[in-house]
Amino acid sequence: MPILEIEIVNAAGDLDDGLAQRLADIAGKIFDSKQGETWVKVRSLSCGQYAENDDPQLQIRPVFVSVLLRRCPPEEVMRKQADELATSIARICDRTKENVHILYQPDAGGRVAFGGNLVTRPN
Repeated sequence: MPILEIEIVNAAGDLDDGLAQRLADIAGKIFDSKQGETWVKVRSLSCGQYAENDDPQLQIRPVFVSVLLRRCPPEEVMRKQADELATSIARICDRTKENVHILYQPDAGGRVAFGGNLVTRPN
């Protein structure tokens, strides 16, 4: 049940219609998900809506990725996933890997509901 929210700082503000599908497909492979189990939402964030302190000319256009899983895997698995995600997302979004930032959210089990049904906590 991986859910990824991806924000792309984008000077043009335009994202092609196939981008979310390409990102969902690669994320599904990385998380070894069955068809329809990996969800991806993509948003464009204009350069005017993003800043870094003491850098008014902002040359870097980062990508922020939030990952929600039923249960986060052990650190060594997350490390491998994060590396593969950053590499793949950078390629698909035409960024450098160093500008893809991934945040793993706390476990979804016991705190997220779909259609009113609470996701169970894994044992």
